[in-house]
Amino acid sequence: MDNRPIGIFDSGIGGTSIWKEIHALLPSEHTIYLADSKNAPYGERSPEEILALSVKNTEFLLGMGCKMIVVACNTATTNAIDHLRAHYDLPFIGIEPAIKPAALQSNTKKVGVLATKGTLSSALFHNTSRLHGNGITIMEQEGKGLVPLIEAGKENSAETRELLKKYLSPMIAARIDYLVLGCTHYPYLVPVLKELLPEGVRIIDCGEAVARQTRNILEKNNMLATTGQPGKPEFYSNTGTEVLRSLLRDVTGDIIVEHRDF
Repeated sequence: MDNRPIGIFDSGIGGTSIWKEIHALLPSEHTIYLADSKNAPYGERSPEEILALSVKNTEFLLGMGCKMIVVACNTATTNAIDHLRAHYDLPFIGIEPAIKPAALQSNTKKVGVLATKGTLSSALFHNTSRLHGNGITIMEQEGKGLVPLIEAGKENSAETRELLKKYLSPMIAARIDYLVLGCTHYPYLVPVLKELLPEGVRIIDCGEAVARQTRNILEKNNMLATTGQPGKPEFYSNTGTEVLRSLLRDVTGDIIVEHRDF
């Protein structure tokens, strides 16, 4: 058994949607979250830049004594996780858009995917789409501009709504019945998305599945925390912490939210 923390990183604050699922399922685990907001969004960076940033975040979390790292960013997963697993001797959990469950459950056989450019252009995304999209029309849409708005705390702004209306319009016209969120920032758009989408469209992301996989890997490797006490969550941002704090306002217990250069 292992009481060291779980490390989690994302290109900003969006991966807190993944952290919340992990914390809910594994409340005794200590966690350290890195919000690399200074370099967000990763989805508009080159593969070489994404890899370098992912290595930087991994090194920081290793320096903090983490036993496992969750790459809570679709773009970083698709561009860097193979390298990280090959070069570091600890478990890595990656994420990818939940195309499989959406494709299996779709009745209209039309599924929308809202994601960053870095995710949509990746080999992993195309392999997943090809593997699970047989007989399914997958409508891809880059959510350009959404991450900076969420990072600025403007997820419910008029500008965000106008962008979403533009991005969703072709999907609604095509009668999708599932919308897959392919960026960990996007779950914070769910209230607005529900207003804009027809009633029968289901919104799906990978948060719960990532939390279950995290638990499975810890159990398999006898790495679960054994204190029996609530875990200590720590959050570090390399920009301001105001928006990060606002996203964590519903978290109970003592948490650390600080600015730190990394």
